[in-house]
Amino acid sequence: MSGPAKIRRGGTTQRKRPTVTRAAGRRPVPKRPSTLSQAIATIPVPTATLKRIGNWMAGGLLAAGVVAGILAMHLPQMIGMQIGEAIGAAGFRVRNIEVVGIAQADRAAVYDAAVDQKSRAMPLVDLDAIRARLMRFGWIADARVSRRLPDTLMIDIVERKPAAIWQYRRKLALIDRTGTVIAPVDLAAMPDLPIVIGAGANRRATELNQLMDSAPALKPMLAGASWIGDRRWDLRFQSGETLALPEGQDAAMAALRRFTAMDGRARLLGQGFVRFDMRMPDKFVVRVSKEPGHRVTETALADKSI
Repeated sequence: MSGPAKIRRGGTTQRKRPTVTRAAGRRPVPKRPSTLSQAIATIPVPTATLKRIGNWMAGGLLAAGVVAGILAMHLPQMIGMQIGEAIGAAGFRVRNIEVVGIAQADRAAVYDAAVDQKSRAMPLVDLDAIRARLMRFGWIADARVSRRLPDTLMIDIVERKPAAIWQYRRKLALIDRTGTVIAPVDLAAMPDLPIVIGAGANRRATELNQLMDSAPALKPMLAGASWIGDRRWDLRFQSGETLALPEGQDAAMAALRRFTAMDGRARLLGQGFVRFDMRMPDKFVVRVSKEPGHRVTETALADKSI
């Protein structure tokens, strides 16, 4: 007779996992290189050389960053200022200012423009800035500024030459041959110069000079000129007459030369005439006043009768 069955407690039967074995002759799959690695591998340069180039590039970028930081902090300027001040302390400092060529410009203003500096040390004096300030003065056409070591600034000035007086909006101003305004005119000391009148007349001063150069016999007799309607000139002579010229520089020159020839033959100026009108190329109109106070009349004269 068989005995009772025995039951084991406190444990479970553990199953063994099956062991997976690689097939005979099968090798692990190698890891595929990246695209960058493949591209580098195609370059016909040793890997060590490529690494050195990379290190140089990284070093160059780092150096560029350091230089950019130094420039951003204005360190070169600060160092230059310190060196300049040290040179100035050694005796190279502005103590004298010599100005030549000045006759009409304000000498005190010229000195003020020269000493308006952040530093008086000679290496730090800004010559270009001094010249720029001087060129804003009406009388100054050109200026040269230089250093004469150890302690002198040299300023050589070329002044403008007044050529006429410009009258506009009840104001008078000196202008040169180019029409550049030089300075206001004092009524108590009016210079003996022709007067040009009208808006834009100063900008036409060069044309007026060319016009009068074409008639040298009449140029000393000119008292003034009016720029009419931004188109043409009326010339006023010292003897009191006015000559109306046509539009256009060439037409005006031709008319003025013709009037010069007529005046040379018959002496038109200083004979009591009031106005000569040559605006029309085929007409020469003269306004005449026989006696003071009488009505002025107009007469058309042919060139042949003059």
